[in-house]
Amino acid sequence: MPAPPEQGARRAPFEYAIVRVVPRVERGEGFNAGIVLMCRPRRFLGARVALDEALLVAMSPDCDPEVVRAHLDAVEAVASGRADAGPIAALSMPERFHWLVSPSSTIIQPSEVHTGLTSDPSATLEHLFRTLVLR
Repeated sequence: MPAPPEQGARRAPFEYAIVRVVPRVERGEGFNAGIVLMCRPRRFLGARVALDEALLVAMSPDCDPEVVRAHLDAVEAVASGRADAGPIAALSMPERFHWLVSPSSTIIQPSEVHTGLTSDPSATLEHLFRTLVLR
């Protein structure tokens, strides 16, 4: 599902996971809210998130959207290595990626890790975000 490669551009392997919001963990129901993508050869780690507040409220009326949004924003902050994102953000790029995509049983859960090839990791992140997260 990655964006099609540009003609003549060298493609590099990448890994990505979908970030899901599971407001009632005991029910196991959730929706896609972001993408985390790492392309080691291009030294790229990025994340894009968006919270569908209406869907969150429909699935769990007592779940505070601001709390969920803060957790999703933390995913982007850690991926970008922002200094204000705490000690995890200071880890190396692969360590941050593996921390972000490790299995979790909290409201914010990553999918399994998928792989692909890309000539432009940033464009691939945007393509996956538009395709798998935005409605």
